[in-house]
Amino acid sequence: MDADNRVERAAGGAIVEPQMNAVVLDRFGGVDALSSRRITLPEVGDDDVLIRVEFAGVGSWDAGEREGDYDGVFGVASTFPYVLGWDAAGTVAAAGRNVTRFDVGERVYAATMPVPRGGFYAEYGVVDAEFVARVPDRMPTEQAGAMAWDALTALSGLDLLGLRPGETLMVFGASGGIGHLAVQLARHRGVRVLAVASGDDGVALARRLGADDAVNGRKDDVLAAAFEFAPGGLDAALVTAGGETAERSLRAIKGSGRVAWPNGVWPMPATSPGARISHFDGDRSRTATDRLNAIIEASSFEVHVARTFPLARAGDAHRVLGGHYVGKLALKVG
Repeated sequence: MDADNRVERAAGGAIVEPQMNAVVLDRFGGVDALSSRRITLPEVGDDDVLIRVEFAGVGSWDAGEREGDYDGVFGVASTFPYVLGWDAAGTVAAAGRNVTRFDVGERVYAATMPVPRGGFYAEYGVVDAEFVARVPDRMPTEQAGAMAWDALTALSGLDLLGLRPGETLMVFGASGGIGHLAVQLARHRGVRVLAVASGDDGVALARRLGADDAVNGRKDDVLAAAFEFAPGGLDAALVTAGGETAERSLRAIKGSGRVAWPNGVWPMPATSPGARISHFDGDRSRTATDRLNAIIEASSFEVHVARTFPLARAGDAHRVLGGHYVGKLALKVG
């Protein structure tokens, strides 16, 4: 059965149009390189799920990708039209012949990579079923759409650090997409969290989400606050935003401590902080999403969506990426 017939049959007889609305790049560049138009629906392979996208996340990394910073870094040549968007949620529109654990119409979320098959700034996205998960019943689809990569990166970072209940963690960038989720995941493990957030609104968000203490990285003395929080030094740090303040703050980590630093977070420290820095990528496997979903169901976990834009206004969302906001931005697609 070819992909088009599979799509039509799985959709209960309703024909899925061979084209879809999307926001695309025909070249890398500034915000003006984004344009809205109809493009061909992605093909559905035997192990794939076709998602009818309702909400897509707008990640801080999307701006760099738009400008071509990721061109060729995954070992695959970039092709145009290029569709951004690494995470989304919606409903199953179709599934490949080998996929048995999802039904058409189920709410799902997914983490994908725009290269080579396109991302989620579109009405439909195709993802290997291994990287698709059901949306927990208690979670709004909008939150799920903005969640996947950030939450899974935070979860992987905490796994890497391996902290025990009662140990101390500094989350640097605690009001950002990854950071505000890391605060909640760390608290779920019983870890004591010092949140370094951006702005008074970021401090307020981190405190509301369970940080034991929170400071404003833009104006407070983070190093002094860290030693007040943990006089003998912090056990670990998760750094989700680089820069001079982050580098200086790492002096508060014990020499025997650990620092988790996601790949793609820039700039890198110019000098070694003493504690060992480990770089990592988020695990987006079914094992990881099963663990994440169990935490969501068992806690008050939430994704703070700062603003949601219609798909056609993706450019406006990218303009906001360059300014101050807390949490995550999203696009309403469906």
